[in-house]
Amino acid sequence: MLRRRILSYLPRWIKPVMVGRYKRSDGKVLPLTRICSSTYLQGEKNFHVEDNVYIGHANFIDASNGLTIEEGCQITNFVSILTHSSHDAIRLYGKKYTSTPRKLAYNEGQVKIGKYSFIGPHAVIMPGTTLGKGSLVSAYSFVKGSFPDYAILSGNPAVVIGDTRERDSKWLAEHEDLKENYQSWNEE
Repeated sequence: MLRRRILSYLPRWIKPVMVGRYKRSDGKVLPLTRICSSTYLQGEKNFHVEDNVYIGHANFIDASNGLTIEEGCQITNFVSILTHSSHDAIRLYGKKYTSTPRKLAYNEGQVKIGKYSFIGPHAVIMPGTTLGKGSLVSAYSFVKGSFPDYAILSGNPAVVIGDTRERDSKWLAEHEDLKENYQSWNEE
């Protein structure tokens, strides 16, 4: 009874927190990068993240085959970013899956997320995906492939449904003081 009572209080005592000043595997400290303690990072030695990145709560980040997240990106909550997946191979091999060393249909590939991109909640980014800078991935999207800069992506499978520059132009027209900030990363 006491054990059950103690276990019921654990979630109240142990809460996820944002951890700032992330230290990459190469030793570089990124003072503006924040990663939540409830995000699981696999393959950290192949994880290249730049500064001013936010990775929120309860994400699964697989960098085992190479993952680059460029400056200024935001990864919200419950996102999966994968650099390998057995979702096709498991059906083809059945019970022999675990005993087969080199599998056909085993998906592997690097993932790159361009500067100042946003990944919405519950999105899945598959192996071999490249997102251009300034992209926006809507919630619950299944993303696989290469996408241009400023793409707004949505769906399962995700397709380009718009351009973030069109959304941004309204703000920039109303707030001239933002143009210099916007152009500082946009024209590189």
